[in-house]
Amino acid sequence: MGQKVNPIGLRVGINRSWGSRWYVDPKEYADTLHEDLKLRKLIMDMPETKGADIAELEIIRHPQRITITIHTARPGVIIGVKGANIEKIGAELQKFVSKKIQIKIKEVRNAENNAQIIAQNVARQLLARSSFRRTMKQAISNAIKKGNAQGVKIRLSGRLGGAEMSRTEEAKEGRIPLHTLRADIDYGFTEAHTTFGSIGVKVWVYNGMKYGKEQKEDAGALLRKRRDRLPGQADRGQRSEGFRSEGHRSEGHRSEGHRTDGHRTEGRG
Repeated sequence: MGQKVNPIGLRVGINRSWGSRWYVDPKEYADTLHEDLKLRKLIMDMPETKGADIAELEIIRHPQRITITIHTARPGVIIGVKGANIEKIGAELQKFVSKKIQIKIKEVRNAENNAQIIAQNVARQLLARSSFRRTMKQAISNAIKKGNAQGVKIRLSGRLGGAEMSRTEEAKEGRIPLHTLRADIDYGFTEAHTTFGSIGVKVWVYNGMKYGKEQKEDAGALLRKRRDRLPGQADRGQRSEGFRSEGHRSEGHRSEGHRTDGHRTEGRG
């Protein structure tokens, strides 16, 4: 029957990149992978990162150091007063690894259409015992109106509203073409650990098609590009005219050559 696959994993190498970038000897692979998983879990569970809306963690391993890039909607929470929080995080992580740790922070510009951040916001509201149907509808309308998403789907599973029997509820708006590989689909998952059990939150966000180069360019940038192209086009026109005139000259030379050949043959005769 329907085999579900992670939309990000399916698109790795097409329009998505790897979350961890490193290369090690096959014998060290398992230990390095588990070290990565431990670092990710530590960062997400730290009190310093609570409520920071972390969308993604990127790990890049260099020969002498490990670079961790934290993509967050609220960089101020992680940095803290005069960078106190980020230093605490770095010191805590350093205890578990031998290489030097470098932490970078990137701000998520459009948090309204980031699937992981939407999932975290929905989970937060479920913990606050708000109505799950209203929460889903509100999150979807925000993503489409404020985040300019073309389609959003949210699925909740567990003891919804404290019910005795667990069930799955889904809300959807727009289109989510999961089978189209060039579709830019963002996926997020989190759990809301409520007093009556865990509730799983899955979010799919469709942001349009990706055709190799970036298509979403503002009108100003396109105009600037056209202006830049215009002087180049004039040069090209001059060059082509030059080629044409040279062509005419060469034709003239050729005809002269033929004439002389003609005179030679006449002389021989």
